[in-house]
Amino acid sequence: MKWFIKLASYLFHPLWMPFFGTVIYFRISPRFLPEPIIKAKLLAIAILTIFIPIVFYFLLKNLRLVESIQLKNVKERRLPMLFFCIILLTVLNFILQNEEFLLLYYFFTGILYTSMLAFLLNIFKFKVSLHMMGIAGLTAFLVCASIIYGTNITYFIAFLLFGIGWTASSRIQAKAHTSIELIIGLVIGALPQLLLLIVKNFVL
Repeated sequence: MKWFIKLASYLFHPLWMPFFGTVIYFRISPRFLPEPIIKAKLLAIAILTIFIPIVFYFLLKNLRLVESIQLKNVKERRLPMLFFCIILLTVLNFILQNEEFLLLYYFFTGILYTSMLAFLLNIFKFKVSLHMMGIAGLTAFLVCASIIYGTNITYFIAFLLFGIGWTASSRIQAKAHTSIELIIGLVIGALPQLLLLIVKNFVL
């Protein structure tokens, strides 16, 4: 049973969440987009949000600035989080600048705001749960997207809601976070997604 609970920390790692959200967006979006464009966007986002951060992590590890990919120490989270904010700005300004991807643009804008809040909390030595931020943000985005597009993706949302509890159990079992760190991660992950979509008159 312990291995099953521990699996959530890897399955719902925050690095995968932006890419997962992009994949599901293209699956449920009613807009017609040529397949080559979809593949190009997916490849670009995968490279920027997954592969480049992993390379950056190994660079920091070789420089002995981080110990593990879990970034257990508050201090060693700062550079990776700042770097990820720069990555998100790159995605917003060069990959999703077209109005055809407006909902996806807001998804990544929400991720940027969440990341900036987490970085700010980190400066004040509060270790918010990045795992909870990631899965909560993805869940909130898909709830909003399903309402906006009138698409039934209940199975995705139900799995992610289960995943939130699964991930929280995993992080507590690993003694990586306290309950308050998990709750704050949940709130700052979901709230920017919900607020952005409401402010932009998508959901009201």
